[in-house]
Amino acid sequence: MEMAITTVAMLACLQLKHFVVDYVLQPAWILRGKGNFRMIGGYVHAGGHALGTVPALMLASAGMTRVAILVLAEFLAHYLIDYGKALLSRNSRADTTTRAYWAMHGADQLMHQLTYAALILAALT
Repeated sequence: MEMAITTVAMLACLQLKHFVVDYVLQPAWILRGKGNFRMIGGYVHAGGHALGTVPALMLASAGMTRVAILVLAEFLAHYLIDYGKALLSRNSRADTTTRAYWAMHGADQLMHQLTYAALILAALT
């Protein structure tokens, strides 16, 4: 039972972090920075996700080395997922009224959620 509670608590922390960093804390300069390795916005955004992941990982009582590795993995995964979405979006004619836009948005969100599942598994095993 305790493992289930920890797993759900970690997931809730990651979901809250995802909402805040992806939807509340994204000014235009961060949005513009995604999809361009030379602009800081994507790095700051991925860094916010990485730092926000720490409390969830601490719930697993994972050692500091494991936490550091998983935080780095979250940073890299989040940056690259967003970078890929930015490239696809830039090269498509999709806007918020098209099915293609929502498919890209949904695929982006699915990849982030699967990353969270992997982080939880790695922290708890």
